[in-house]
Amino acid sequence: MEKKTNEELQALAEKATAGDKEALEALVTGVQDMVFNLSLRMLGTFADAEDAAQDILLKMITHLSSFRGESLFTTWVFRIAVNHLKDYKKHMFAHAPLSFEFYGDDIKNGKIQDIPDLAQNVEQDILAEELKMSCTNVMLQCLDTESRCIFILGTMFRIDSRIAGEILEMTPEAYRQRLSRIRKKMAGFLEQYCGAYGGGTCRCRDRVNYAIQSHRLNPRQLDYTKTNEISVETMLDVKHAMEEMDDLSQDFSFCKAYQSPEHMKCLVQELLNSAQFSVIKNA
Repeated sequence: MEKKTNEELQALAEKATAGDKEALEALVTGVQDMVFNLSLRMLGTFADAEDAAQDILLKMITHLSSFRGESLFTTWVFRIAVNHLKDYKKHMFAHAPLSFEFYGDDIKNGKIQDIPDLAQNVEQDILAEELKMSCTNVMLQCLDTESRCIFILGTMFRIDSRIAGEILEMTPEAYRQRLSRIRKKMAGFLEQYCGAYGGGTCRCRDRVNYAIQSHRLNPRQLDYTKTNEISVETMLDVKHAMEEMDDLSQDFSFCKAYQSPEHMKCLVQELLNSAQFSVIKNA
């Protein structure tokens, strides 16, 4: 989203509520990557993130008249998104939560030898990169929902503790303390097990065929490597409040940002162009 003052964003929201399609499109397209990336980290898979992000954008549109400019527009959107995602029960891991113990045991004891080549003529380096991005993202599912949300807001989006506390309904001090503990826990796990982002022995390239065999990696569906990344600077431009990261920030370079998939962008455009728009603008 092009940097705008809160007053400008409120004016856009008022125009959109009144039926100005271009104003609505500017708001939706401005935050859809932010909403998608939050959904991806919270839910673990592209498919679930697309579905949830569409739901969140629809909620944003239908509740647009309630935005009063008392907070930043992106803070208001984050609050809608976080509340939706914390209660989201339709994603893959909702009824089969992971744990660091399970992840660590699989790394130590997973039988990765003597598995045939299952790459289906896809380059090994591409599959290893896909596995690395998928693995580190799914690893976030080892955190409970609120801890995951705190980690993502603080590490990926670098939300100011006052604003994060407002979004999560906790004091800035409580948010900072919990974020520090969660990041140390995550960094400790990476250091113990992960060879890509820590000092562990796990190597993505060695586990490609094991991951394919266990249906954790599909050579014909490479979501991460086929999706365009967004630079950290560009991602942070969609919000106004930032805080400096501590020395652990380098441990979490796997928190990359991605452009919304084309399929999702098309669905958003279909929504904006549909007959439902006349109903939505009067919601």
